[in-house]
Amino acid sequence: MTRLNENGAVVQDGCQITDSHFGPYTEVGQGSRVANSDFGAYSYCDRYCDIANASIGKFSNIASFVRIGASDHPLDRASLHHFLYRSASYWEDAADDADWFEKRRARRAHVGHDTWIGHNAQVKPEITIGNGAVVASGAIVTRDVAPYSIVAGIPARPVRDRLPPALAERLEALGWWDWDHEALRHALEDFRALPVEAFLERHGG
Repeated sequence: MTRLNENGAVVQDGCQITDSHFGPYTEVGQGSRVANSDFGAYSYCDRYCDIANASIGKFSNIASFVRIGASDHPLDRASLHHFLYRSASYWEDAADDADWFEKRRARRAHVGHDTWIGHNAQVKPEITIGNGAVVASGAIVTRDVAPYSIVAGIPARPVRDRLPPALAERLEALGWWDWDHEALRHALEDFRALPVEAFLERHGG
């Protein structure tokens, strides 16, 4: 496995990165495309993801072939086709539609801390995935996802809570994702070995 570092993202082969920022210990998997997005510390995406106009929290786990913030086509015009806004690719005397691209960029998706988005899932623009939530493989998320919930299906619907609400609230209050690198290392064995309630009791949550 690639050794990650505090200087930003490790970007694997064949990626396209534009107008994006990456926190420490982040990784972008092979063949992925990331545009106008931010990755919080320790977050990663696996192979062949397509992420646009998104704010990704810390410790987010994004599986292969995930799409976040899929771009729109104009539904209220005479045509759906991108000659309307990528016009310079078709005519020398036509400019691209800057207003349309700015509208797309503004429709931002938000993915919380310590989330897991399964293989081949999609998260639509302007959706918020709460901290600790899980999106099942193949799901298409068209509505906000509550913290520490699990959603699945097309469109995605709640399946169950990932943790009992009382424990989820205590984890959110603890906010371990804001700990520094050394504090995480010090607590590593507890993360591995302790049930959630015991972890909270030991670490003040």
